[in-house]
Amino acid sequence: MPAMPPELDLLRTLSAHAVPALFVLGAFAAGRDDVPAPTAWRRTQRCAALAALTSVATFGVALAGDEPWAAARSLVLVLIGGLGLVLARFSATYLAGEPGQPRFVRWFLATLAGSSLVVASEHLGILAAAWFATSLALQNLLLFYGDRPAAQMAAHKKFLVSRTADLCLATAAIVLALHHGTLDIDALCAAALAPEPGAAVQAAAILVAVAALLKTAQLPFHGWLMQVMEAPTPVSALLHAGVVNLGGFVLIRLQPLIAATPAAQGMLVVVGSLTAALAGLVATTRVSVKVALAWSTCAQMGFMVLQCGLGLPEMALLHLLAHSLYKANAFLGAGTTVHHAVIKAMTPAARVATVTARLVAAGVAAALVVGAASSWSVSPAAQPGLAAMAFVVALALVPLLATGELPRTAGGVLLRMAPPVGVALVWFGLHRGLHAWLGEAAPPSPVAGLLAVVAVTCFALLFAAQTLVAVRPDHALSRRLHPWCFGGLYLDEWFTRLTLRVWPIRRPDARAAVAPDRLPEMP
Repeated sequence: MPAMPPELDLLRTLSAHAVPALFVLGAFAAGRDDVPAPTAWRRTQRCAALAALTSVATFGVALAGDEPWAAARSLVLVLIGGLGLVLARFSATYLAGEPGQPRFVRWFLATLAGSSLVVASEHLGILAAAWFATSLALQNLLLFYGDRPAAQMAAHKKFLVSRTADLCLATAAIVLALHHGTLDIDALCAAALAPEPGAAVQAAAILVAVAALLKTAQLPFHGWLMQVMEAPTPVSALLHAGVVNLGGFVLIRLQPLIAATPAAQGMLVVVGSLTAALAGLVATTRVSVKVALAWSTCAQMGFMVLQCGLGLPEMALLHLLAHSLYKANAFLGAGTTVHHAVIKAMTPAARVATVTARLVAAGVAAALVVGAASSWSVSPAAQPGLAAMAFVVALALVPLLATGELPRTAGGVLLRMAPPVGVALVWFGLHRGLHAWLGEAAPPSPVAGLLAVVAVTCFALLFAAQTLVAVRPDHALSRRLHPWCFGGLYLDEWFTRLTLRVWPIRRPDARAAVAPDRLPEMP
């Protein structure tokens, strides 16, 4: 693939960095305390619209320069610009009449500026600083209702986790700078492709992986993600649809460095698989729609981390974009989601499939996945990571095949088969298209087969647990499993107590802090 001409590369770099610059200027123009709220929101929307247009131009320049990965990363800039515009319009109505709107505008635009600089940066030091700034700006949004103990708890826990992640990333940057003499990301990725990257480089890759795991709310450091619902709904949408995805983006950006370090890959696969499986199981027990969405985000981040660990950065990028769009819509339309949930609860429950029916459906789904892969000339058997993902896709098709009454006519069978066939064809088609467009980000890992086995095992156990709960809810194991899942497996309690000891919560109407033995109610 020929390199981008210098003129186009310079134009792409300038346009990409213009996006965070526009958000910064907007924060100064619209976020001042002396600017009336209606004026502030108009300026914010204009700023977000201009940033969105600039990010689209960046994507166009990257396409013209024949740099597929640069164009793919530019899509994330387009996502940030578009998300900023939608959230600005929504927030203007949602926060109408609220005190402190200029403060919200200021930190909202600062968060978008930091997020877009993380995506636009080609220097690891700038990326780390921008990620740190994004977290600090988001911290102020989480404390928009700072007198609420639950909001303080979520902000304190996120602060401690994020600062640990920032320290890991800063240490990794220092190690790489001392070893390679540069922090240019493209140069670091090229150097990581060497046959023997060295112990220092591998240690840096492990630190990057730890930073990403902490920032993406992986178990057991996930509790703050569930407790940010005390912040305004636009903040929840910004966090779940945008900021939390930056961890996955950093892993995609530094994929060659991660692929050169089996220990980092193993960490991502193990933690990502367990988080995706356990958080997905917990989400099925939640009553609150927003908390269920939060657990869903945790599970989806685990799945994206898993894809990065298995060496599928192109599918992780697609997952990032799709999840952001879905979760923004879900949070901004939370009221409608609640209405639909109530209607669903009042409708007669569908017939629960038997164990035999689910196993038969799993076999049919496996056959559909194999057929879909063959139709696109994709061979999962030759790629262990892709084979593991194909297994997960097959399990995801089971509910589509084993729900409701069995069809008795040929037309009914076709209608039942159409959705899973379409999903399988689209998934492998997207993989084939993205892989052909983007090419290999890094060579296959020597431990890819072992990592695939870990992922398959985790999702097979998840499928077994879901089948048991669905088919035999009165079973002794199901009854024991439900309270543990409803309690979030009690993985967050120790960190809550630690946070209260390190950083007690102070109520506005009392001088005494909340003691560790008087924990606020957790979702």
